[in-house]
Amino acid sequence: MRKKYNIRNLEELHREVLTLKVDYQLKGDLLAHDAKNYVKQFTPGNLFKKYVTGSNLLKADDKLNLSGTLMSLFLPGLLNKTIFRGSGLITKTVVSLVSGKLGKSLDAEHLTGAFNSAKNWVTGLIQGKDKKKKAVKFVDYGIPPDSETY
Repeated sequence: MRKKYNIRNLEELHREVLTLKVDYQLKGDLLAHDAKNYVKQFTPGNLFKKYVTGSNLLKADDKLNLSGTLMSLFLPGLLNKTIFRGSGLITKTVVSLVSGKLGKSLDAEHLTGAFNSAKNWVTGLIQGKDKKKKAVKFVDYGIPPDSETY
């Protein structure tokens, strides 16, 4: 689609050329900005934010029980390396069997519930310390209660 220009002298021609150059530059900048935004949608960080959310992980975990499988693999090793470090072979075997079964029964809801309760407990401790520090003592300025200024 061609636009018809009504140009009558050289000054109008130069003004129209300048207007077209500015319009060309603005459209080029807008196109470059839109292209950057389009490419930015497909960066690994943006895709990670979009598809790896808590609700998506919970949906996947309901189907596959990923958290239970991971816990059944890592919990026995963690317990044997930390709490039962000096124990014998039989104790470590029993701990591995019991913690493996316990790990399979855990799912994402149990883990998030345990995490939230631990977080609430820690924040309660922190807020309790803050309340003790912020307790304001009554300041007596020496004005008797039955005074007119009280």
